[in-house]
Amino acid sequence: MNGATPQPQPSHSHSHSIGELSARTGVPVRTIRFYSDTGLLPPTSRTPAGYRRYGDAALGRLHLIGVLRELDVDLATVRRVLDGDLSVAEVAAAHADATALQIRALRLRHSVLRLVARRGPNPEETVLMHRLARLTSDERRRMVADFVAALDAGTPQAHEAGAALRTALPDLPDEPSDAQLAAWVELAELMADADFRAGMARAALPPSDEDALPGADSEKAAELVPFVRQAVADAREAGIDPDGAEAVPVVDAVVERFAAVLGRPDGPELRDWMARRFAAGHDPLVERYWRLVWAVNDWQVIPGHLPFQPWMVQALRRSGRVSPSPR
Repeated sequence: MNGATPQPQPSHSHSHSIGELSARTGVPVRTIRFYSDTGLLPPTSRTPAGYRRYGDAALGRLHLIGVLRELDVDLATVRRVLDGDLSVAEVAAAHADATALQIRALRLRHSVLRLVARRGPNPEETVLMHRLARLTSDERRRMVADFVAALDAGTPQAHEAGAALRTALPDLPDEPSDAQLAAWVELAELMADADFRAGMARAALPPSDEDALPGADSEKAAELVPFVRQAVADAREAGIDPDGAEAVPVVDAVVERFAAVLGRPDGPELRDWMARRFAAGHDPLVERYWRLVWAVNDWQVIPGHLPFQPWMVQALRRSGRVSPSPR
């Protein structure tokens, strides 16, 4: 021993084989070799026999690659992160937006499948429903705009109807509920129907009070209709079913007022006349359109804004004093 003081040796990071990296990270050897071959995980050194060796930093790098790939980040983007061209935060933000779109698409697909299962359409109807459901928001707006524009091109009454429709256009949200999607599909089918468009041009607006009771003197109708309209709104607000016993006093009060104003006795003849007149003043498809618009837009249904005729016709005919009559 010559008495020389030993000199400290420089520290070296631990050297790992591919097998050791795989054991410590759970990443298959074949995958690590692929990452190494493509330059994502270059070896720190090689043994005299040519085997790849990796330093401790490779562990962190491999963990990051694994997380990014598990999050479905493509290899080109992974390389940019590893090279420092992109931050992990930037990649996460971009992929969060992409994932949100995928989730939205999956939810829409789920809703369409549930709708098809519920309606049981034939193959042609299934294709149409799928196409209507997958329209973009711009395509849906164009479809609605074209429908309204077609009404404007008709008579002055149709132009007035188009103006009424513009006050409440259907607007399906990007993430609709099953009910909203079903309402939109039915609404789109209605708008494409030529007969419905013709009916909407005639009756998009609720009839004025003097026109809501066809066949009656306009002055008398203007006095009677607001009364029955309010009576039905109150009954609906109270949850009274037109087929139930609680509807009888409502009907009796309305018929009593009609009998007094018209100078006619209360009885099956007057009630039948009232039922037929109210039925003639109501278009169920137009009412359906507005109900669908409310459903698509997720608006609350206000009883006073619903057509009063269907409730009163049903209550009159179910009161036990009037049998159903053809319109």
